[in-house]
This record gives sequence, structure tokens and C-alpha cells, in this order.
Amino acid sequence: MITTDISKSVLFDPLELDVNELYIISGYATPTMLSWYIKNLYHKTNSPIKISLMVGMVPFDGISVSVHEGFVQLIRDDKPQEISKLECSYIYDLPSVHSNLFIWAKDSIPKIAFTGSANFVQSSFVGHHRQELMINCDPKTAMNYYQSLIDRSIYAHHSEIEEYVQIHPAHPVLDRENMLIDGINATQERYETITLSLVTRTGKPGTRSGLNWGQRPGRNPNEAYIPLPTKIARSGFFPLEKRHFTAITDDRHQLILRIEQQNNKAITTPARNSDLGEYFRNRLGLANGAFVTREDLDRYGRTDVIFIKLDEETYYMDFSS
Repeated sequence: MITTDISKSVLFDPLELDVNELYIISGYATPTMLSWYIKNLYHKTNSPIKISLMVGMVPFDGISVSVHEGFVQLIRDDKPQEISKLECSYIYDLPSVHSNLFIWAKDSIPKIAFTGSANFVQSSFVGHHRQELMINCDPKTAMNYYQSLIDRSIYAHHSEIEEYVQIHPAHPVLDRENMLIDGINATQERYETITLSLVTRTGKPGTRSGLNWGQRPGRNPNEAYIPLPTKIARSGFFPLEKRHFTAITDDRHQLILRIEQQNNKAITTPARNSDLGEYFRNRLGLANGAFVTREDLDRYGRTDVIFIKLDEETYYMDFSS
């Protein structure tokens, strides 16, 4: 039985074998877990691997907008060299699938497999948030089971996905036609909220920090982070331990974020630090790579950003002018 350090045993140690494919069946799964796993594969593979994730409980309770769009975004994003292909599909027909199965294979030939209680979510694999149990199982039997479900599944990015799968708003804030300041005001009464400044004590963005983190020789000038005060970092509002979380923005974008740097002082986009800088420069009407000034923020009408905590992995981020 595997009861400790499950991520090492199930997700990383098998990379030392002659494998190039990972097939996952999980009753519940999140794009933040998938993003975390992709990020942590860095330099850990002998050859690029294909990841195929099948989410099983969708016929029972559907899937939320934020989770669905997060999966689609990851599928469409550029992949690191460790990933040869990324697939995500949903079971769309009853009975729903509550199984959790992880199968490592080489060119579709199964080599090792695990099953147990751990869903493909960060609370199962990152940190010590749940007591999970996994065991080895017969890889050939596991692969046959996986293949038996394929005909009842549909790719997350299928053009007609909404005809097969119920995609619903997870929270009232996502179910509003106007997701700007009126939605924020109504939501703050129900959810925990914090405001983070984008300027330093001088009243200006940092010259080589914050939104201008990349403004240094040899760096991508778009690289940026949102400064996070130590008091808020320690408050439990945001997940630590380099766990990933989703921010749904007021202009209907999604950003996968994490807390990093010394003393957890920065909110970043883990796939590419430049993604966050590009997002803010686009909102400010600036060219990619431009130096962000106080005048730019004043012209736009904001020097801070609001985060509303919807659940442990999902936040609403308001930067409306």
C-alpha cells in the first residue's frame, strides 16, 4: 500500500522506467492539478511523455465553467519539451465513473498501474491535506478498463462539447452577465476578499519588480508578478506549497497562478512568467515588453487588483477600470 508521498510513487518514480505515456482515469480532476504536474515534470523525463486524462463523474454533476475552460486552455497552450501530447476527455454517458486509475505505458503497452482513493486534484497529491491510499494493480487489466471507457468519452475541446456535457457556473459570481464592479460589490458580502497593490511604497510600480520584473538584461521584459505582502501570504487566503490555483478575471479570461519566491512574496503564472505581464500590459493598452509606469496605471484607473476566494482552487480577479 502507498500511503505517504503518493505523488512521488504514482506520478514521478515511474518516469525512471521505459515509459512514454500516462493514462489517467479520475472521478474528479482539476486543471490546476494538471498544470502543477506539467510544471513539476521539468527535467524529470527521459523522453517526452503523452498524458491522457479522462474525467469520470461528469455525467453525475457536470463540470464547472472554470474547470472546463482551464482544461481547454492547457490543451491549447504551448507545451514544454517534457510533454509530447496532452489529451483531456470527459465521460458523458451514464453510468458515471468514480474510479481513480493511473497507467504508465510504452507505446500503448502498459507497464505499471495504480488505483485507489486519490482523485487527480492537488489536495490528494500536493502537501498533506488528505489521507489517501493507493495500491499497485495489474497494468494490462487496468489498460483494458481504460479502453472500455473511451467510447463513452468526448474530448474537452470538442466543438460540440456542450451538446454532450452539462457545463454550469460553479459560483454566483460566474453566473452574472455583468462581471464588473456591480458583481464584485454583490459578491464581497459572501466571499473572503483581499486587495493587492501594484505599486510600491513610493507610489510607483517597481523598476525591476512587480509588473516590471522582467525589465532586466537577459530577461523577457513581459515577466511580471503581483506583489504579495507577508501578512496576507501567511493568512491562508491563497494556497502555498507551490500549489496552482485558477483566477477568473473580470474580462472573462482565466489565469493559472501560484505563489512563489522567497517568503511567498509573489503571485506568478507558473507556465511562463511572461503570461501575467502580457495580460496586464494588454489591459493597460501597452505594447508587449513595455515598462509600466504610475502614469499608465492612473490613465487606466487602477493601481491595485482585487481577489475574491470562491473555493480552495478558484478565485475571481478584478482589474476593471
